[in-house]
Amino acid sequence: MRANQWRQGVLIGVLLLVAFWLATSIWGLVGKAHVAVSQAQEAKLQYQTLEERKATLEANLAALSTERGQDAAIRTAFGVARPGEEVIVVVPPEAKATSTPPSWWETVLNWF
Repeated sequence: MRANQWRQGVLIGVLLLVAFWLATSIWGLVGKAHVAVSQAQEAKLQYQTLEERKATLEANLAALSTERGQDAAIRTAFGVARPGEEVIVVVPPEAKATSTPPSWWETVLNWF
């Protein structure tokens, strides 16, 4: 009878150790899965950013493949003009000072 209880105690102890080992293994897998999901989302965002950059660069290459695009790039980068071209400076119109006549109570207060 006592040997039977001792075997059951050992069996329960071994089962508890196995359960603990399984629980820690599952916890580690959950953590790794969380890291994998977050890295996958980050990789998706980086991919989208790179695709947008690729589209921009392809548009720039298409523009630079024409003579007009090359001319515009040179003008923008170096601030040059063709012979005979002049600089036009657009000046905003002067703001007109609008003065409104003082109200009757402002006139009264100015007397004092």
